Amino acid sequence: MRILLTGGTGLIGRALCQHWSRQGHALCVWSRSPQQVPALCSGARGIAQLQELDAGPPMDAVVNLAGAPIADRPWTQARQALLWRSRVDLTRSLVDWIGRQPVPPRVLLSGSAVGWYGDGGEQWLSEDSAPGNTDFGSRLCVAWEQEAESARQWGVRVALLRTAPVLAPQGGMLARLLPPFRLGLGGRLGSGQQWMPWIHLDDQVALIDHLLQHQDASGPFNACAPEAVRNADFTRTLARTLHRPALLPAPAWALRLALGEMSVLLLGGQRLVPQRAQAAGFVWRYPELSGALAQLLQKK
Repeated sequence: MRILLTGGTGLIGRALCQHWSRQGHALCVWSRSPQQVPALCSGARGIAQLQELDAGPPMDAVVNLAGAPIADRPWTQARQALLWRSRVDLTRSLVDWIGRQPVPPRVLLSGSAVGWYGDGGEQWLSEDSAPGNTDFGSRLCVAWEQEAESARQWGVRVALLRTAPVLAPQGGMLARLLPPFRLGLGGRLGSGQQWMPWIHLDDQVALIDHLLQHQDASGPFNACAPEAVRNADFTRTLARTLHRPALLPAPAWALRLALGEMSVLLLGGQRLVPQRAQAAGFVWRYPELSGALAQLLQKK
């Protein structure tokens, strides 16, 4: 299969390239640094412009994971503009290119995030639940998905990945949490009662591959583990796995003061159920947090 990726040099993209290269797929990555792609993405071809593909054979699938990191710095106006361009505008350009192809790809798997739901409080959230639309992160995800959905006009199957924070052996959320927790300086965020969806990197890759292979997989999918945990539960489980205490909570007021609107990523939460992935027959390798953390931390 010929697969075009955006965001191929990111955490999930690199893992996907490794997985699909072993399966013998021909991979191409649209990147601002195409010369770095072969080394980072298991030998994939890097391109700087989509037009470089126009003279070649058609793509069978497009996997759109591009986007500037959303939690790296506060959401100033300039940062919000960058986040919008790197997700919404890029996806619009990608779909426009798809529409110009004589033979469009059969499927577009496009990124989104659990922030689509905003702060869901205590309610269970499935893919049928309404979007949050109350904070920038939710509005960003809604617009991002709308751009991807427009590829349906070209006869393309579209699946949307509402991805939870990804737990990985290198990089991602765990890399930020480990230094203070290893020193015994970790703790809950705010009250710790907010729900905290998560997914192991191996399961994220397997789910994307599952959606690629199943022709009836269409629409949004909550890419999260089936075990829902609160922030306080996550904190205790991580500390216990590291054999460290977790005694230093971060007060909600301090997070709001430091991060502004972006604090919703830490103080809000989503009590998610991956209803459509379960219905599609997907089986998680790491359905429970304790097993996921034990596997990841044994490598460190």
